[in-house]
Amino acid sequence: MDRSEKAVLVFSKQFGRHSYGTGHPLKVERLQLTMDLIAAYGLFDTPDAPWVEARNADETDLLKFHSAEYLAMLKLANTGRAPPQALQFGLGSGDNPVFPGLFDWSLLVAGATLECVRQVMDEDCRIAFNIAGGLHHARADRASGFCYLNDPVIGISRMIENGLRVVYLDVDVHHGDGVEAAFYNTDQVLTISLHQHGYTLFPGTGFPDEMGEGPGRGYTVNVPLAPGTDDDLYLWVFMEVVPPLVRAYDPDVLVTQLGVDTLATDPLAGLNLTTNGFIKLVEEIKSWNRKWVALGGGGYNMMNVARSWTGAWAVMKGADIPDVLPEAFVNQHRAELGRTSTLSDPVSDMEAAVADSARKLAASVVAGIKENIFPVLCA
Repeated sequence: MDRSEKAVLVFSKQFGRHSYGTGHPLKVERLQLTMDLIAAYGLFDTPDAPWVEARNADETDLLKFHSAEYLAMLKLANTGRAPPQALQFGLGSGDNPVFPGLFDWSLLVAGATLECVRQVMDEDCRIAFNIAGGLHHARADRASGFCYLNDPVIGISRMIENGLRVVYLDVDVHHGDGVEAAFYNTDQVLTISLHQHGYTLFPGTGFPDEMGEGPGRGYTVNVPLAPGTDDDLYLWVFMEVVPPLVRAYDPDVLVTQLGVDTLATDPLAGLNLTTNGFIKLVEEIKSWNRKWVALGGGGYNMMNVARSWTGAWAVMKGADIPDVLPEAFVNQHRAELGRTSTLSDPVSDMEAAVADSARKLAASVVAGIKENIFPVLCA
């Protein structure tokens, strides 16, 4: 394969040294589970160098977005004890616990995203995927929504500093509020977020009238969807809105946050997608043939995460893999799998009681974007 078409994973075994705590919904173990399934499918290029090793981010990169005061607080929290005033910085809540190595974990995740950026900018790779990344809620001076450092913002900041135009596409079930806020006033980044409606889910933002300000007016796109939205409706909305905007903006690099908490069996949200629908999204994104920094994101059913991101990686590599999960993986992870034995899911249709209202909302949102956003970008 020509290197310019190559896809690389950026990963580190060091991720597994960290934990948000036994009761926290974000299980770092999902990362190794995903790598186990990727390995079982034979999707590593070589056994000797299956991935590009993640490296810690430099503080100079963090300071392009995060405040020095906030970084100092994260360093203090690295001991696992909440420092004074921790709560003023969002630290120590149920969502954002203080745990040993908190800053180390965050540095490595951000560094992995920066390595993805380096791979597509400097190594001429087509795609780089950091499954640990996509921590899109963190603010400049505050932790939020399980996120301490906003690695998408840090990575994108590196690129726009080099004069690149970026599309940030977020398909996590939660609105990508931290990334939106960082680039709300610029036309150098087009942010697009599809998510469960803010009236029904954290962080309670991401409404269609959030469209950017100043030079950024029209370069923030929000697509809120009703609980119960299924594959067919989601894919219709996506195809109506996203490809035309990406074509019109014509970015140098595409950054995607590929959260899979949109799936029907995720415990923290209410959309009704399947792995099948998610993989179709990834196939569509791959077809655009763009330089692509792919990041992980949400996903709180660990086996959903492993199956979805393994399927995504196969698409990125252009590999065909069988639907039946490899026997070695099934034997190793039988307890976590339950009755699941395939990469795909059964079809999950919308309930009749929600279908009509979900379709009406989707149609209204799409019409509003075509009226208010398309004239800015697609003229």
